[in-house]
Amino acid sequence: MKAFVADRYEKKSALRLADMPVPALRDDEVLIEVHAAGVNQLDFKLRDGEFKLILPYRLPLILGHDVAGVVVKAGPQARKFKLGDEVYARLDDFRIGSFAEFVPVRESSLALKPRGLTMEEAASIPLVGLTAWQALIERAQLKSGQKVFIQAGSGGVGTFAIQLAKHLGASVATTTSTANVALVKRLGADVVVDYKTQDFGEVLRDYDVVLNSQDGKTLDKSLRVLKRGGKLISISGPPDPAFGERIGAPGLVRLVMRLLSAGVRRKARRRGLGYAFLFMQANGAQLHEISRLIEDGAIRPVIDQVFPFASTNEALNYVESGRAKGKVVIKVK
Repeated sequence: MKAFVADRYEKKSALRLADMPVPALRDDEVLIEVHAAGVNQLDFKLRDGEFKLILPYRLPLILGHDVAGVVVKAGPQARKFKLGDEVYARLDDFRIGSFAEFVPVRESSLALKPRGLTMEEAASIPLVGLTAWQALIERAQLKSGQKVFIQAGSGGVGTFAIQLAKHLGASVATTTSTANVALVKRLGADVVVDYKTQDFGEVLRDYDVVLNSQDGKTLDKSLRVLKRGGKLISISGPPDPAFGERIGAPGLVRLVMRLLSAGVRRKARRRGLGYAFLFMQANGAQLHEISRLIEDGAIRPVIDQVFPFASTNEALNYVESGRAKGKVVIKVK
């Protein structure tokens, strides 16, 4: 099969188009013929080697975490889906590889593609949808009437999280550039901070939840917009000790995580706030719930561009540029 492969960890390096063997199935997996693959920041960060300590992949590595396609084969313990089913998933860590013609997926990580969506639209959903779900529903337990600040509202996670928060009945504030103010308002944002002309730290007060996706300076400032008892959920780090325990990291790596997050955890405690680092996990059951919201019209995909399979490197570069509004998708078939 054709696949785009990272041969080494190197910033801004091009993936190599290669002929690779079709992956062997494990007993609880199905084989997906890839029709479309979503592109995420995680893909280029993995290529750059940013996650070597917590995700020690063997190289060469086929990248790609989001997939939409058709079931063409099933392992002996995989019985939920039948051949020909149109499905989508965020692939499990250490079993990624949707920048290819075929990819194996653990059955428990898979869900039927939402009715009415194209393959490209479906491939744009899993990673950002599950990130928003696990941050706002699992970790923050966001409730109707609460106030949530979602950073980078025009990005992949932001466009989904705004819609999910509004569905939950929350009041939503977000940051974006001048050019994208209208977009995030259409998605449901109640308060929009134009970061080119405003400082969110001077505008926002007494929020219940912050979904942080930016740098350390923004993280510190975010603590100040929360009211006592509020929760700061960060998807951009620093990782906390609980995350190290969950992934079974070696002792030295856990110590590094503890030290990296010590400052923000200390500041959060002083203010009576909760801090948690989220590295989302594949989850087919949650993806099924997300499908229902999409089919009911509560959430719609936001796609910036669809690239042909041959232009996978261009798609990755575009996501890395930070200019994308919503998601970027690769059309494989």
